Amino acid sequence: GRETLVRRASCSLCFILFSPFSLLIIPISFWDLRFLHILKTHKMAAELKFGVVHIFASFNDTFIHVTDMSGRETLVRVTGGMKVKADRDESSPYAAMLAAQDVAARLQELGIDAVHIKMRGVGGNRTKTPGPGAQSALRALARSGIKIGRIEDVTPIPTDSTRRKGGRRGRRL
Repeated sequence: GRETLVRRASCSLCFILFSPFSLLIIPISFWDLRFLHILKTHKMAAELKFGVVHIFASFNDTFIHVTDMSGRETLVRVTGGMKVKADRDESSPYAAMLAAQDVAARLQELGIDAVHIKMRGVGGNRTKTPGPGAQSALRALARSGIKIGRIEDVTPIPTDSTRRKGGRRGRRL
């Protein structure tokens, strides 16, 4: 074939072999071995297939919804209520963990090996803290072997809002 042998400027004992089909680096010194490792990791990062996991954790249920990177195409959506029978357990950490394990299994079937995570609480003029299932859903995803890119909080925060329920003197217990 048409291969070209080029000597790297940084090392007199290292050659780069260019061919129409591949780029082969033949390192000799320690520094060039390190360079080869860096190239290898860059290649692996480029091969990862990403998705976006939207976790909505309210105090009544936990939704785990996975889309493609644009957010338009739904890949899988599982809720805590789909995993347990009792209504009171829909938002529990256990139900969220089961839902996240289901999602992780489905993602591995689809060939998605890395995700960005967007976590959301109820927000608006109600509470900004995510529900009890948020943390366990995230932990279950991390344990499943899926690589996690960025974790972002997307709880809606009002710039100015309608009046909150409870009246002027607040909720009295």
